[in-house]
Amino acid sequence: MLNNFRNLNSLYRSLGARWLMFRVGYALRMRTGFIRRQIPAYHWRDRPLETWLKKGIPSQTEAYARWRRQNSPKFFFEKAIIPDGVLWDPQLAVAEAERILSGELKYFAHKFIKTGFPPDWQRDPVSGIKLDSRKHWLQISNEGDVDIKFIWEASRFSMVYSLVRAYASTRDERFAEAFWELIQAWAESNPPNTGPNWMDGQEAALRLMAWTFGFCAFIDSPSTTPARSAQFTVMVAAHAERIYKNIDYAISTRSNHTISEAFGLWLVGILFPELKAAEKYFSFGRRLLEQEAIAQIFPDGSYSMHSLNYHRFVLHVYFYAIRLGELNGSPFSESLKGRVAKSVEYLYQLIDPDTGQMPVYGSNDGALVLPLNNCDFTDYRPLLQLGSYLTKKELLFPPGAWDEDIFWLYGSLFLPRAGRSASGDEAGSPTGVLREGARGEGETSFPHAGIYLLRGANSKAIIRCTDFRSRPSHADQLHVDLWWRGINIACDAGTYLYSGEGIWRNGLARTSVHNTVSVDHQDQMKMVSRFIWTNWAKGNALRHADKVWQGEHAGYQRLADPVNHKRTVLSLGEDRWLVVDHLSGKQDHHSSLHWLLCDGEYGVQKFASAHGLWLVPEMDGKPSDSKVFIQMGLQEGTGSFSVLRGAKNSTRGWRSRYYAEKEPVISAMLETDQPRACFWTYFGLETDKIEIGETLNISTGDWNVKINLNQLIK
Repeated sequence: MLNNFRNLNSLYRSLGARWLMFRVGYALRMRTGFIRRQIPAYHWRDRPLETWLKKGIPSQTEAYARWRRQNSPKFFFEKAIIPDGVLWDPQLAVAEAERILSGELKYFAHKFIKTGFPPDWQRDPVSGIKLDSRKHWLQISNEGDVDIKFIWEASRFSMVYSLVRAYASTRDERFAEAFWELIQAWAESNPPNTGPNWMDGQEAALRLMAWTFGFCAFIDSPSTTPARSAQFTVMVAAHAERIYKNIDYAISTRSNHTISEAFGLWLVGILFPELKAAEKYFSFGRRLLEQEAIAQIFPDGSYSMHSLNYHRFVLHVYFYAIRLGELNGSPFSESLKGRVAKSVEYLYQLIDPDTGQMPVYGSNDGALVLPLNNCDFTDYRPLLQLGSYLTKKELLFPPGAWDEDIFWLYGSLFLPRAGRSASGDEAGSPTGVLREGARGEGETSFPHAGIYLLRGANSKAIIRCTDFRSRPSHADQLHVDLWWRGINIACDAGTYLYSGEGIWRNGLARTSVHNTVSVDHQDQMKMVSRFIWTNWAKGNALRHADKVWQGEHAGYQRLADPVNHKRTVLSLGEDRWLVVDHLSGKQDHHSSLHWLLCDGEYGVQKFASAHGLWLVPEMDGKPSDSKVFIQMGLQEGTGSFSVLRGAKNSTRGWRSRYYAEKEPVISAMLETDQPRACFWTYFGLETDKIEIGETLNISTGDWNVKINLNQLIK
């Protein structure tokens, strides 16, 4: 009872009275059955097409199909046809589509799983657990033995994009027919507001996004019969109603759910004007999209949910909306487009341009809203190439597979691989001018994000330090990602699972797996549920110059004997790096400095003044030609040093780049018990020499530097 009160009080202080009161009220509406009465379960036959249409719109299938053809709003393409001469390989999409027809679906944009065709929409294909499709969605829990995301994933219909891409290059009617078979099977298995696939408004919105993409692509196919077209509109209308009647829940979260559900309503409003509620959905969705762009995308371009994958998610939604709005004479405001453009610039500063890789900061649930290319899930170049073209008509990267996204939104207006020059054609098509300027130039400080960059000649450090203007994702204050000669050598652990059992239940959100310091085996904040932290660890960036950054956080000020953690990151030149951590308390505390390193051949090594290891990082599964030496030490006192790879009964030494997949990597940890501790970590080469006394003396053979560690905190 006392713990519950403390948690409520902490939630009130962290999230505010408005959020808490809404959640309490929503729980009451659920318990009293109000929401079930507001959003009742029914059968498709109970509400045929005519109940959804405006007066004067024909509801007979043949007549309605003719009306749709004559009055259909504009979409990205009139006919989905991939011309000859494109740089990307259409056959890869064909191969993926063939796997779909053979009963395999790609889960979380990465791994194919045998599901059958059509899949069992209520069954987790990994565990085999099946949820009851006869219950109202409010009666189904997303807790327990099943990870609901494995059920939802198939019903997001991301396979539609593969079918469309394959159809566009082959004109093979099997892919169009497969689309309609999947739609029909889903309808038969998922009556409105019944079963797990109606539980979440965001899932409904993502279905609408994929469904409409497929519907417009296959509109001229013989498989698109009048009866199917009519039933499709009924399904669209039911989804929009489901979203609208419960969208206050999404609004209360002020998250990617708010944006996606608003988009779902706007999308239905603009593409299905024949519906009675079309104008209401359009105006409400547009207003919410405009509002949330300013609220959730910060002025520096960063995203409020402290997640780079969720950032990609919302940008894909906004890209879809901006382009579709332009085509239909309903452009969004310059304020919204300005925030989107700023986001593209922000992410461009974080990307590794040669691989498209980003740090895996924050929550990562494997969502990829627009899987329209052959690039890996971890490659952000398609996103930024499309975003830059959409906002500035600039290309950030040379020609590659990442150009395909632009083609799908612009069609023949963007076909540089089909003979169009960078300056456009005689008809004045939009240009695609490659951005000028050297890589590695641009902003390095993003205070709203709490992201700071230091750049070396062939390396960079990306540092987390934020004051949490919005709900935290991970307890990762002062975490450092280090990119060494194109390799993410010191990395973030990622997410792995939201709903795993035991230690894996969002376990990679914890402080102990990040590249920072844990005190007394506690997180920097208190986790009260899978996604909610209290006692937010406020960070403060103290100094940021060309070669040095310093900051601190207050996460351990809540301890009975408060501890302050201050971190200094130094770029020493020639891709050498030094990280210094000062921790100050009055009593003994257990302090653990942790570094999660990429996989590769490694060996533990005792240096003259430190513990450490050597590491030959892997690149694309093969040893790189780089060998880095990592030294970790204490200015005073003794410590316990350990190195492991993929612990058996711990989250230590694991990294997840894809949802529900983890891989063993190297974890190095130095621990000590003392009131005040000063850790130092050096990334360098075998020939470098370090001596510790009153100063830290570093010699590389080409240069020497002396650093007074105590002076760093003054």
